Amino acid sequence: MSSTTTPRYLVPFHRKQVPHFFTDVRVIGGGLAGLRAALGVSPELSVLVITKDGLSHSNSAQAQGGIAGVLGPDDRVEDHVTDTILAGGSLCDKDVVAMVVRESSERIGELISWGTNFDRSGVRLALTREAGHGRHRIAHALGDATGKEIIRAVVNRVVQSPHIEPWENTFVLDLLTHNGGCRGALVWNPQHGKTLIWAKQTILCTGGTGQVYRETTNPDIATGDGMAIAYRAGAELRDMEFMQFHPTVLYIAGSSRNLITEAMRGEGAYLIDRTGHRFMPDYDQRAELAPRDVVSWAIVSQMEKTQYPNVYLDLTHLDPDMVRGRFPGIATLCQEFDLDITRDRIPVRPGAHYMIGGLVVDRHGRTTVPDLWAAGEVTASGLHGANRLASNSLLEALVYGAHAGEEASREAAKIDDNFCAPMLENPGVKQSSEPLDLADIRNSLKSLMWRNVGVRRNADELAEAAENIGRWCRYVLPRQFADPTGWELQNMLCVAQLMIRAALQREETRGCHVRTDFPNRDDEHWNHHTNFRR
Repeated sequence: MSSTTTPRYLVPFHRKQVPHFFTDVRVIGGGLAGLRAALGVSPELSVLVITKDGLSHSNSAQAQGGIAGVLGPDDRVEDHVTDTILAGGSLCDKDVVAMVVRESSERIGELISWGTNFDRSGVRLALTREAGHGRHRIAHALGDATGKEIIRAVVNRVVQSPHIEPWENTFVLDLLTHNGGCRGALVWNPQHGKTLIWAKQTILCTGGTGQVYRETTNPDIATGDGMAIAYRAGAELRDMEFMQFHPTVLYIAGSSRNLITEAMRGEGAYLIDRTGHRFMPDYDQRAELAPRDVVSWAIVSQMEKTQYPNVYLDLTHLDPDMVRGRFPGIATLCQEFDLDITRDRIPVRPGAHYMIGGLVVDRHGRTTVPDLWAAGEVTASGLHGANRLASNSLLEALVYGAHAGEEASREAAKIDDNFCAPMLENPGVKQSSEPLDLADIRNSLKSLMWRNVGVRRNADELAEAAENIGRWCRYVLPRQFADPTGWELQNMLCVAQLMIRAALQREETRGCHVRTDFPNRDDEHWNHHTNFRR
């Protein structure tokens, strides 16, 4: 990506013309990783948590299925590690996988001690199994609203911590760097406009980038902002070709796309096509419990065979009381469209779900930019390799959030309170008088990414996407917009370009990256990561 079309800062600013705010540790993002990071900072230090929306609005809060961990009497750390590496392949960092899984019971125990009410069978946690797992090890809450319950408990813990101050509905425009290190961030909100926030340490926990796709389970705020601002600040990003597509997203024309949890297949739901044929055994011996990339690929293939825009989840052979009790949220959602999940087939198709690529971090969440840390979906930690195992994402957010918060806290404590704000500014540029329809460009980007950089890719379609997005970048990125509509589009274009570059580079099929023109895994040439730095 050319630096001539990728400005260092999105908007003009001058340190003498905007207010300043100082804190010890700044956390950007209010999902589980960000909140856990804030709770990991010493109470003797000040923590500012900046969220783009409200504290309860994040990908974490929307998680349905649950959180994986070694929790059952018949489970072992080695078993969970093996399942994770089987899903992610040789690009998993085995030491990272072992570390995260070893801490699973401790971190989930913390959630329980903070008031998270997981579903139980008697006195024990009610554990379920999901695709790729060899054991029942998924803890869930409120049936199919695990994320909502976890975030409720963690937010309650945060608001009771006097050293943590949340700033909600605040957009982070860019990280401020000086002498190679991260010193602060430029933020904006409707009440105060721009503010320069200076911090001894910064933790980036901004989540994923599913909104670059037309079909996605992600909320509107998941526009890849953290990856884009870190890229502009000089951080190294990795494995941007690996976007995981969730196989089952509710597909009803005109409605928003809602996730239909993988736990349904874990409880015995079948995938059938328009003719009623249960097709997953035709593609994989694990049938509906095959890993997500296999199931997504099979669904797309079956849709092509039947010339139909979706397939169906079928639960009609299961006990109706169990289905309603286990999946109350999905039952209510489907009722809005006159669907009874105990009697009717649920129309589904894949959608962009989880970004495996992101910022390069070490085991403590340290990025390649000094004084900048990261945790959660914004990172490429090495846990997921080329394909994430179901329900490992909330676990990663907990473990890496805790590590990043604790390590950033130690580093911040070493820095004197009299640290100064460097002389930074970004001049304004002459603006074009030609109006832009930003909504149209955004919709075109999302449709193009879905068509050409979706579940299956090839060189011709990727090159077409790169050409179109490159043209949009040339006249969108140099502009200086005045509100989040423009800034989000600029971030989405930046991240989309990186994703396409990575997908073009990796001339093989591995994990959730499927190249139809290179259908085989090629360990000789591609058993390594793809890395990008501005």
